Amino acid sequence: MDLKTASALRRLRLVSAPEAVSFLILLVCSVLKRTTDFDAVRPMGMIHGVLFVLYVIFWADAWNRTKWSAGTAALYFVLSVLPTGGFFAERKLKREAEDAVIASRARQEGAVKAP
Repeated sequence: MDLKTASALRRLRLVSAPEAVSFLILLVCSVLKRTTDFDAVRPMGMIHGVLFVLYVIFWADAWNRTKWSAGTAALYFVLSVLPTGGFFAERKLKREAEDAVIASRARQEGAVKAP
């Protein structure tokens, strides 16, 4: 995995958890708006909107660089629209990045050991 691909995956991973948290907070704010006088939907909606747009931009960049299958790309997109999906996306992306590092080190060691 080259550096740009790793960076694209890292950016997507780093925005996925905050996007999920903002989605959950937005849901809580929506319930509170309808049940109390507390109204933070507008600012929280803006924050969540920015994070969602960043997620989609980083998702598109990661898809372009990693050459994911359509199913994998669709999975990461669907995870962005589920209330806790960002947490699952972050975990899956972290595992994918760790696997890529392990594979890269194995290739390097194989190249060094082979005469």
